Amino acid sequence: MPDSAAADHRALTEAELRAAIEAIPRVPLAQLPTPLEELPRLRAALARETPGGRAPRIFVKRDDQTGLALGGNKTRMFEFVIASALEQGADVVVGGAAVNSNYARQLAAACAKVGLECHLILRRVRGERDREIQGALLLDLIVGAKVQLIEDDRAAQTAALNALAGRLERNGRRVFRALLASEESKWLQSLAYVDAVLELAAQAREAGITIDRIYAATLEATHAGIRLGLTALGSPVRFLAVSPNEASIWPGRTVAEETARAANEVAEWIGIPTRLDPADVELTMDYVGEAYGAVTPGGQEAIRLFGATEALLLDPVYTAKAAAALIDHVRRGLIGPDETVVFWHTGGLPAIFAYAAELGFPPPPNSTPVTP
Repeated sequence: MPDSAAADHRALTEAELRAAIEAIPRVPLAQLPTPLEELPRLRAALARETPGGRAPRIFVKRDDQTGLALGGNKTRMFEFVIASALEQGADVVVGGAAVNSNYARQLAAACAKVGLECHLILRRVRGERDREIQGALLLDLIVGAKVQLIEDDRAAQTAALNALAGRLERNGRRVFRALLASEESKWLQSLAYVDAVLELAAQAREAGITIDRIYAATLEATHAGIRLGLTALGSPVRFLAVSPNEASIWPGRTVAEETARAANEVAEWIGIPTRLDPADVELTMDYVGEAYGAVTPGGQEAIRLFGATEALLLDPVYTAKAAAALIDHVRRGLIGPDETVVFWHTGGLPAIFAYAAELGFPPPPNSTPVTP
């Protein structure tokens, strides 16, 4: 990592921030910019449930439409991560997450797109249910990833990934270690969302809107990038990260501490003076439910409401929980009716199919035969 620079609070211009980002190698993978769309029917539905009959304007930033293997926020990240792998001369990538991970799905797809072999070791967070070849796991296999499954144990998964990488290297392969084998590339993932903040700022200007709040389902990389980008530009926009995890996954560090650390690592690498403190981070774990991957009543309602009003699809693990937070905050008056909110859709749609039995939809009745 580069030497730390002294922190200051001078806001950068968009041109200055853009120049710092463009110094980092990148390979095109995503369909950008992703759309920014208004959700008037959702707004009207929520307005009917508020005491004054009014609700904020709501827009969605469609990072579910980044285009790679059904899209998602990780595709932006892999533009930088895969560029680093190629620059290092890798011919194989090793990484892992949960079985229905968006990270693993888009990593496998990105590797296929540029011709890198991909090995995934995936945690079965739902036990035997995660052996079903469905959702993101199905897509991993379709795009050619070599997949192994492991129990839900992060430490064991990291050890297995590094053992696999070691075997490949002994066989003469040039291995790039992605998450969770190594965290060396994590700053590149957050960098992608500093870049995305610039994209959103340009779209807001073009649409003639002033954004007051952003809601997104994120724990770390997307979280750190958006927060750093907003802070670097001196933006007053409030950003609430809705955690998909019930607790910090970093021993000895809170999510706020890790987010600030990750953001500052990006700032150091790209040479900007902005620095974050944990106090700058706004996060809620109130919508997780029992644990990561658990379907919640609020998430089920959000899936139905966003779908029925706007034909916007959410997944139960990430985006439905952020949408549940947004819905609850509107109903409780925590977001003013004169504000403008962006729901940053981070993708994850293949998980809908893997969780179909848990979403509470009864089977349709049989049609009654009609006698001519």
